[in-house]
Amino acid sequence: MLRKPLGLAIALALLAGCAAQQSLQAPPAHALVAPEAASGWQDKQGWQGRDFMVAAANPLAVEAGYQMIQAGGSAVDAAIAVQLVLTLVEPQSSGIGGGSLMLVWDGQKVAAVDGRETAPAAATDQLFMKDGKPMAFYDGVVGGRSVGAPGTVRALALAHQRYGKLPWAALFEPAITLAEQGFVISPRLAALLAKDPYLAKDPDARAYFYQADSSPKPAGTRLTNPALAKVLRTLASQGPDAFYRGPLAEAMVAKVHAHPTNPGVLSEVDLASYRAKLRDGLCFDYRQSRVCGFPAPSSGTLALGQIFGMLESRDMAALKPVQGAQGQPAASAEAIHLYSEAARLAFADRNQYVADSDYVAVPVSGLLDKHYLARRDALIGERSMGLAKAGTPPLAPVRGQDATPELPSTSHISIVDKAGMAVSMTSSIEDGFGSRLMVNGYLLNNQLTDFSFTSLDAAGLPAANRVGPGKRPRSSMSPLLVFDKDSGELEMSLGSPGGSAIINYVGKTLLGTQDWGLNLQQAINLPNFGSRNGPTELEAGRTPAAVIEALKAKGHEVVLSEQTSGLQGVQRNASGWLGAADPRREGIAKGQ
Repeated sequence: MLRKPLGLAIALALLAGCAAQQSLQAPPAHALVAPEAASGWQDKQGWQGRDFMVAAANPLAVEAGYQMIQAGGSAVDAAIAVQLVLTLVEPQSSGIGGGSLMLVWDGQKVAAVDGRETAPAAATDQLFMKDGKPMAFYDGVVGGRSVGAPGTVRALALAHQRYGKLPWAALFEPAITLAEQGFVISPRLAALLAKDPYLAKDPDARAYFYQADSSPKPAGTRLTNPALAKVLRTLASQGPDAFYRGPLAEAMVAKVHAHPTNPGVLSEVDLASYRAKLRDGLCFDYRQSRVCGFPAPSSGTLALGQIFGMLESRDMAALKPVQGAQGQPAASAEAIHLYSEAARLAFADRNQYVADSDYVAVPVSGLLDKHYLARRDALIGERSMGLAKAGTPPLAPVRGQDATPELPSTSHISIVDKAGMAVSMTSSIEDGFGSRLMVNGYLLNNQLTDFSFTSLDAAGLPAANRVGPGKRPRSSMSPLLVFDKDSGELEMSLGSPGGSAIINYVGKTLLGTQDWGLNLQQAINLPNFGSRNGPTELEAGRTPAAVIEALKAKGHEVVLSEQTSGLQGVQRNASGWLGAADPRREGIAKGQ
């Protein structure tokens, strides 16, 4: 009874959305920085809903999630529909060829559905070494070598089994409709296509994304993807097993092995044996809130727990935002100084100790130990420390220094449904356009380059995040659910793309909401800042000159860059739920 009217309603809504999408602003013609290139700024005030809210990186995907909740679906149902549409309309960032980390709040507990990719059984710790030296990053990325077993389809199925209300097949209808009837290339996708030097070398990608003269198809072009529609129809009717066994799995493996210069070792057995994992959320307290996120193999929650564990003793609320270059609020030099120094220390520890906890011991309780964090906090002085060294938290094993390059392209989804179930889900194919291998209408990940390229450091000590068969690479994805500590009520769902910068994008937003009294949209709008234990990174064109000079006076090496976060979130307020989306990208929110 449900499917026919639901499919029709969604189809009409999505086609209307296609038309609306053409009015999005074209990106400015400045140089774009790979892999998460800037595509312009669109002022956003947030979206108010009473009963539910869907926030995601593309209006068509948001519409799909919205329709699912309207049809009686759960937040998880909506997230699945959103992710399937993103595979089609935001192919550079995430999709069924990649992995995902999904947090679910069902009113009782925070569950973490781990769909992170795994290394093939034939992968060794020499995977990214050549002539005794680590490969150049893109020599590892482009081709089959970097492709891990994709986890998203299994993770979505596991989440649906536990939390879904609508039939599995109904969740595929929005994406199938769009794939068959067409969608419009957004300005952001067009801008990224125009700048990518590798994608057109893949024959399937070239035929799909480029014109006969080899130029990328421009914004406003209507694309259909019958190959992906066929895959989605197969998965809708046969379930996730059809992705991991049989013709679809065989096609992925053949593609990985056929690359002319950089073949990979992914096998049909690797795909058939892939399992999504259900883990407990990892939580820490800050001010009036309980912040819950993803455990290892994600490093995001651990790093944020350390940063805010150090900042807890500081009066951050007194360091109010200052007026920015365009009159908007911006963090003060002192606030950025304290946050960036704490981030340096956290990143030093993260790089040393955090990896897939199913394979290496991660000293979680030691890293979050209050006495240890007090000792780390004592290292923060009036001037920048420059490069922080890893500490020795309680129960820490001896680990080598890490050499993990991270330039992921990613997407974030935040949803709260009518029953109060919440999802915070970050998904990725790693670099922009992943491995640049397209098969059956979707792109394969290059997630294995999230491992350390070297397995031993100069002292001969093993890196925690070295490559290993079946191992999940460390991730920086930081989906969060924030609760009021006293009442236990859900206050916020939040996350961002951006590689290892995700941690600072989310951290900035937490500071804005927890210490400075900003609503979620205002906090997202703040100019980005932070350090990944290198220079202090500030958002170019939006950070006040006085703030930059004050940081330099404190000894900070300042780098100005575009800081292309893609924060999405939902926040409880007096009228229900506020949906928020990053003005740096084309995401929106929609609720009722």
